[in-house]
Amino acid sequence: MESLLSKIENLKNSEIKEVIDLKGKEFEKVRNSGESEIFKELCFCLMTANFSANGGIKIQNAVGDGFLNLSEEELSKRLSELGHRFPNARAGYVVLAREKKDELVKMIKEINDELVLRGWIVKNIKGLGMKESSHFLRNIGYKNLAIIDFHIIDLLVKHNLVEKPKNKSLTSKKYIEIENVLKEISKKAGLHMGELDLYLWYLETGKILK
Repeated sequence: MESLLSKIENLKNSEIKEVIDLKGKEFEKVRNSGESEIFKELCFCLMTANFSANGGIKIQNAVGDGFLNLSEEELSKRLSELGHRFPNARAGYVVLAREKKDELVKMIKEINDELVLRGWIVKNIKGLGMKESSHFLRNIGYKNLAIIDFHIIDLLVKHNLVEKPKNKSLTSKKYIEIENVLKEISKKAGLHMGELDLYLWYLETGKILK
C-alpha cells in the first residue's frame, strides 16, 4: 500500500490536484442544478454501464434534454446513431427511470446516508448496479462511495491489495470487500473516496473524466 500512497501523494503535490478539486466542485454543482440535471447525470451512468466513460460523455452531450422527453424508439435510434453497444436496452432503462425521477429526487433530499441511498438506487433503478449507482452519487457530489471498475481493480491487483476477481461482474459482497480496501487507502491518503477514485483512475489511465 505504501507504494500506491506515495504515488497518490506525488499527484496531490502536482497540477493534477487542481483539476481533481475542480471536478469535485462541478459534481456538487450538479446536485444543486435541479431535478432535470440530476436525472441527466443518472442517464449518463446508465449509458456507461458496460460501455466507455468517453462514449457516455459524448452521448450525454449529444442527447441532452432528449433523456427527458424522447420516446423510447426515438432515444434508441439516437443512441444507435451515436454508437452505443446496447441502444435498445439503454433506451428502455432511461424510460423506466423517468417513472422514478420524482421519487429519486425526493430520496436525495431526504436521505443523508449514502449507503442507504445507493441501496435504494440499486433496487429501484433498473440498469444500475453497485458501481454505477456509486458513480451517479459521486457525480452529483457525494463523497464516500467507491466506483469499482476494472481500471481500479487492475491497479489494486498490481499493488497486491486485492486478488483479481474470478468473475468480471462483482457480487455485492465482493464489491463491499474491495470498497473496504479503498476506504483504508482513502483514510491514509487523506482523501474522500470520490476524490481517491479520480486519483486512481488517473494513475491507471492518465485521464481525468467523470
